[in-house]
Amino acid sequence: MTDIQTTPATAADPTVAAGSAQFLAPVVRGLQALAVNGKQAHWNVRGANFIAIHELLDQIVDHAREAADDAAERIVALGLPIDARTSTIAEKVAPTAVPAGFTPWQDIVRDMIADMDAVIVDVKAAIEGLDEVDLTSQDVALAIMQTLEKDRWFLFAHLAE
Repeated sequence: MTDIQTTPATAADPTVAAGSAQFLAPVVRGLQALAVNGKQAHWNVRGANFIAIHELLDQIVDHAREAADDAAERIVALGLPIDARTSTIAEKVAPTAVPAGFTPWQDIVRDMIADMDAVIVDVKAAIEGLDEVDLTSQDVALAIMQTLEKDRWFLFAHLAE
């Protein structure tokens, strides 16, 4: 009979995993909410800048989904589950500024910026907190921040005079 050796699912220290998940889970949920609300804004934006905002919102939604996936997969790679079901998101993420119906482009841009700012707060907290916990997870948060700030800038540029 031979000895079969198994490799643990992760080499991460459980304390590191828990700490990383503590900071990244709110980011995942916030980004998932941003993606859903961004699609809502995309469908209902109206006005002279319609096509530019409509297409930009699709890019922002794609970026939010990709970033949420990166952060969620980091948590799972560390050996922990992530709960980003819609019911959990609704319970744990602040309500969106994006309205349900047709909305002038200027208002949609302001509302999406407000939603992005809420996610940015969580990403900043993750960057700061992960500095002492897990630098690899911090790198994930830094990459998310870079994309979020760029997307925010692209939206804000429509309002700048």
